[in-house]
Amino acid sequence: MAQTEFADNTNQTVNYINIDTAKARSFCELLFRAYGFSIEESKIISDVIIKADLYGIESHGVQRLIRYHDEITSGQVDVSARTQIVHETQISACIEANKRMGQLAGVEAMKLAIQKAKTSGCGMVTIRNSNHYGIARYYTEMASAHDLIGVSMTNTEAICVPTFGSQAMTGTNALALAMPASPFIFSYDASTTVVPRGTLEVYRKTGTPLPDNWALDAEGKPCNDAATVIDSIIAKTGGGIAPLGGLGILNGGHKGYGLGVIVDLFSAVISGGLTSNHVNRKPGHTGICHYFMAIDYGIFGEKNLIKENMSKFLQELRDSKKAEGCKRIYTHGEKETELLNTRIKGHIPVNEKTYAEMKMIAEKLGVDFQL
Repeated sequence: MAQTEFADNTNQTVNYINIDTAKARSFCELLFRAYGFSIEESKIISDVIIKADLYGIESHGVQRLIRYHDEITSGQVDVSARTQIVHETQISACIEANKRMGQLAGVEAMKLAIQKAKTSGCGMVTIRNSNHYGIARYYTEMASAHDLIGVSMTNTEAICVPTFGSQAMTGTNALALAMPASPFIFSYDASTTVVPRGTLEVYRKTGTPLPDNWALDAEGKPCNDAATVIDSIIAKTGGGIAPLGGLGILNGGHKGYGLGVIVDLFSAVISGGLTSNHVNRKPGHTGICHYFMAIDYGIFGEKNLIKENMSKFLQELRDSKKAEGCKRIYTHGEKETELLNTRIKGHIPVNEKTYAEMKMIAEKLGVDFQL
């Protein structure tokens, strides 16, 4: 374990502790075993979490352990829950998650979508009454590993204000898509808000002011204080995060707003679940919904040629003319893959406040904290 410093965009210094990746994974598995999950379930949940940190997505890595602790101990997540298929066709299924841990329900659903895609060309599975499932790209890359196109969406508790509004109505509502390509798969994963709630949590921990155009307070005024925005979201007193593109329409915020609604349509509306404005994080309650799709792109022609076309297009993007002062153009998933290859046998940086939370959780569960 070693300490490093991170200088943020306000020139404040934030301490990060470097944790051995293998030890971080083992620690997470021990935590989830202590909650009552099986060995295999604990490995799946931990893999989704650690994969986020390996990709450099701090907001969805071990930083989320405190959220999962609160949700499991409050009964929002039912450790013993099992999913059930409530409607199914040859190419689709609707699953009732019964408050199962989101990562477990998500992996089950994408496996079913992959199975249907292999037999029917396309598989679509929607889930209701689940919980936070981590990074959306985890599931799309499951499909990509089977030489399929993968799509995943999830709604969340409302945190996003509609364009010209001041009350949070849609969630982070992430949308992800992955397709096999060479030398890097194409893997797009983004919230339909300017940032996910987890990023605000990181800003609150570091005491860093939010950039302009990101959020509103309870009175509907632009706000740069992460704690104020998060407290307003929790209390449902108004305010929230801006849609992708920012507040108003000048930078396309209305487009992000529309994308957020589309995610609720696919994840919640067609599953018969709760739309974001009705999802409510409180003891014993859940409601998050997901959508998964796997496509055998061979139904459109020769798979090798299609994959070659995609790889060629992505390389043309990388090789295209650079902006002044810029040396490299990335395609989606490229940075994350390179970082994963560095961190997987090395370490992951953990914010000192997240580190303290991990220690606190370990003490409460009686898990040895050797990080």
